[in-house]
Amino acid sequence: MTEHPLIVLVTGANGQLGSALQQQAATSTHQFVFATRAMLPIENEAAVQAFFNQHHFDICINCAAYTAVDKAEAESETAMLINSHGVANIAKACQLHHTALIHISTDYVFDGKGIAPYTEDQPTAPVNAYGISKHEGEQMALQFCKRTIIIRTAWVYAAHGHNFLLTMLRLMKEKVQLNVVNDQLGCPTYANDLADALLHIISTPLENQWGIYHYCNSGVTTWYDFAAAISRMTGSSCQINPIPASAYPTPAQRPAYSVLNTSKIQNRFALTIPAWEDGLERCLRAIGNL
Repeated sequence: MTEHPLIVLVTGANGQLGSALQQQAATSTHQFVFATRAMLPIENEAAVQAFFNQHHFDICINCAAYTAVDKAEAESETAMLINSHGVANIAKACQLHHTALIHISTDYVFDGKGIAPYTEDQPTAPVNAYGISKHEGEQMALQFCKRTIIIRTAWVYAAHGHNFLLTMLRLMKEKVQLNVVNDQLGCPTYANDLADALLHIISTPLENQWGIYHYCNSGVTTWYDFAAAISRMTGSSCQINPIPASAYPTPAQRPAYSVLNTSKIQNRFALTIPAWEDGLERCLRAIGNL
């Protein structure tokens, strides 16, 4: 474990993961600076340089991102500006100021044609504009900052923000029945569990641990089974119907298989990852739905 308190910058502080880090870091011995988009628009190179010139950071956890997957099809330049050029700005500043970078990426860098959990060294092939922009961001981070850790995650949800869980909770109150896609496989990830993992990681020696890692809650499910679990745990009377993705067309193509292999991050950092059902239960309790 690190002996001295670290100074840690968290970008995208108002997002799901940034907010979860604020909650989980409340009892940490490290010193955190939580930068919102208004404080630090990462796509603005001059603003990033000025921010790093004014402060010293041991580690930067970059949670800032453009995450509107469907809107990205029409706003691909904006997605690229934030998810690629913005990451390049952060990575260059980290390199210049001897700051380690932990950059959050996504399962959407894969094409979803896999049949076994994706490992970190498997070929990437994003199928939508959001995935392309996030893949470019990974390249920028690795290219411009030598001390970079990339953590790909998937199906992130939290007690606030815009996510599948909160959408389901709202719709289950409004509707008698819901149709939910049942042929896309993945790993729902509770943002607070990922935040805990990040706090654990920064408290371990990072030298020689640079590179790409995967983190998501353990277990595999579909959107339909995820919704069914939400319904079951909350005692909803709304009927959940399974449908194929072809019956629910979206502007952005979704990977059919988004399961990530998390063995590397568990072994390197001695992490124990909770099951997705356990994370869901704790999140529902935090919301007040259990």
